Amino acid sequence: MNAQERLPLTETTLFILLGLSPGPKHGYAIMKEVEALSDGRITLSTGTLYGALKRLLDGGWIERVDDTAPGDNGRERKAYRLTELGQRIVSAEIARLQRVVATAQQRQVGV
Repeated sequence: MNAQERLPLTETTLFILLGLSPGPKHGYAIMKEVEALSDGRITLSTGTLYGALKRLLDGGWIERVDDTAPGDNGRERKAYRLTELGQRIVSAEIARLQRVVATAQQRQVGV
């Protein structure tokens, strides 16, 4: 699958994938990471987050992994991590955004 075909990503999707780039996280950690990465611009409700995670799971961009630490309610938490496809998509989106910024900077020089 060509990662370019999946671009551009929404800002929310990009931040979810970036939040998972360092390694697996459970839902609440993803929510907090997205909020931090976006400087508070994006605050996800649980419904929005889990809807997005389902879509990313179905697309093969992320996968569920075992999280051995129980949640606050004693139940096992679900953790997620990027798949190889998800990593390729994040890399392709970063490259796309870098090209956009470079073009914008070139245009701004004459302003």
